[in-house]
Amino acid sequence: MAPIPLQRDTVQRPGTTRAGHAHGPRLASRTSLPGIPLAPSAARRFVRAALAEWTGLGVPAAVGFSDRLADDAVTVTNELVTNAVVHAGTTVDLVLRLEEEGGDEPSAALVLEVTDHHPARPVSGDEPGADPGPAGVRPGELPDPAEYGRGLQLVATLADSWGITYRTGLKTVWARLPVDDWNAPPAPPDGEALRRGLRAAEILAPAARRTERDDAVWDSRGAPAFLAEASDLLAGQLDEDLVAAIAGQLLVPRLADWCAIWLETEGAGPAAEPRLARVWHSEETGTEPLRAALEREPLRLPAGVGPGPVSVPVPWPAHPAEEDREDTPAPPPHPGGRDGAALAFRITAAGRALGTVLVGREGVAQVPEAVASLIEDFVRRLGLAVGAARAYTRQATISRILQRGLLPSKVAEIPGVTSALVYEPSDDGVVGGDFYDIFPCPGDRWCFVLGDVQGSGPEAAVVTGLARPWLRLLSREGFGVGEVLDRLNRLLLDDAMEAAEAAALMVAAAGGQQLHDGTQSRFLSLLYGEVVPLPDGGVRCTVASAGHPLPLLLRPDGSVRPAADPQVLLGVVEDVAYESQIFDLAPGDTLLCVTDGVTERRSGPLMFDDGDGLARVLAGCAGLPAEATAERIRRAVHEFAEQPPDDDVALLVLHAD
Repeated sequence: MAPIPLQRDTVQRPGTTRAGHAHGPRLASRTSLPGIPLAPSAARRFVRAALAEWTGLGVPAAVGFSDRLADDAVTVTNELVTNAVVHAGTTVDLVLRLEEEGGDEPSAALVLEVTDHHPARPVSGDEPGADPGPAGVRPGELPDPAEYGRGLQLVATLADSWGITYRTGLKTVWARLPVDDWNAPPAPPDGEALRRGLRAAEILAPAARRTERDDAVWDSRGAPAFLAEASDLLAGQLDEDLVAAIAGQLLVPRLADWCAIWLETEGAGPAAEPRLARVWHSEETGTEPLRAALEREPLRLPAGVGPGPVSVPVPWPAHPAEEDREDTPAPPPHPGGRDGAALAFRITAAGRALGTVLVGREGVAQVPEAVASLIEDFVRRLGLAVGAARAYTRQATISRILQRGLLPSKVAEIPGVTSALVYEPSDDGVVGGDFYDIFPCPGDRWCFVLGDVQGSGPEAAVVTGLARPWLRLLSREGFGVGEVLDRLNRLLLDDAMEAAEAAALMVAAAGGQQLHDGTQSRFLSLLYGEVVPLPDGGVRCTVASAGHPLPLLLRPDGSVRPAADPQVLLGVVEDVAYESQIFDLAPGDTLLCVTDGVTERRSGPLMFDDGDGLARVLAGCAGLPAEATAERIRRAVHEFAEQPPDDDVALLVLHAD
């Protein structure tokens, strides 16, 4: 039976403790599971995935996510979901929250809530407990095991507190697990992201506890379950080193005593040495000696070897040059121990060799055929995951190069005005649609642009590559601000865009991407303006907004108002006349221009600009120079939600000196 597909929604919102005290931001991930026997295993995967996600994002409290906490959270979840399935049989709602509480002694806790839709009778004789619901169970006050099973005794042992809440048609069992290492020092900055990623991989694929291995479990049910778990954990990983880390922990010690994974360097010639990406040993003290032995003699399989297992002779050969040196410690007989068996498997994807997996077992003459066959199937899935991670890396690299080519290498300086620019493309590996420009024009004019093409990828890149030079050309021809937008709108709608679409399709075909229908229109939101210095200081601005977030004008007294009127997107309506607004930017005034990556930055159901949120932040920047204003807004955008922005963030600040 196939595993249950999981859909995880993660939100962040402020909250309060059960005692009513305010605490810091709260992360929450939630999912729904059918009331079937597979639900507990799906719930376990859900919890590990949520913990790994928060760890990989660098959430402060995740510093304290120990192996014990992850195991306890999974165990509690398993018991609560199992009880819900057995005793209710309805759909089960699972919520995992990370609560951070401030004060003199900051603390954090994981809170698990499991809700079913067929509540049993209230627990007899219960009183309101720690939970504020209409009925609850105090920590340590257990309901009748005959009704709820003995799993709740385990929950009571592991949890700091727990309880049951009854609502109309619903019953929720919650448990709170403290994060013990809340005050653990942060990791040093060098390699911090990789360390977080590797820690997330360890949470996703925890090493099985060291027990006597039983190969009989890999029967007609055990092997498919293992491969299904492996596929879930490997799929969607965008870094090949994290893929290798997860693979190592899945193999050891379930199927082998030790393993090593080499990855070929992409683009290198056949003579290039493969990179030893991951080494894993069932005994922690054995990892470094194993790595040292493998680095002396990298494994190379003959060119004609296919994906099947290849027996590697032991003992492992030492480097000849080191055998003759008296001052060099003798290497171990082979990586796995004094005797044993080792098998090598080539990692392939789409007919290309991507690397090699080497696994070893100690104290046996050979690896059982069923286990070797299972590892072979696993390595096929590993190849697909490595191939997908490399495809993403290639796409991200191409996107970064293309993005740099679409943006100006430098922007002009406007006399009497200090400008500050923030541009942060989203980290999704696809070229974005945001662009900017500041350039001089005849007649002592300076023009500025902030635009956003609908969509992303090659189509958006082509429109960006056409729109920016068209704007420069029209501006230098002497057209006014409104006339420039009129003509750009017609250019976007005429036959020239067919060539742009055709070029985009060719680019996509070369990269293997799936695009929309080539006849689809390309919409463009644009904020365009020109600046003319005034003799007595300050500048005169003329601006027009076409479907773009409106520019905001900040006065020295802290007042903020929109500096343009909303108008239709470019590339939508053919017969439209764009209008511009004129105002003076006096000394001390600030003009802020942003894209929707700022105004529509999300934190759960909320957006950054809800209730004029952007204007409120800008009002607090009165008296600040352009760079400080830009940095304060950029920081506010990032701090609005725990997750990184999922859209390009671009903002331009013009401050009259």
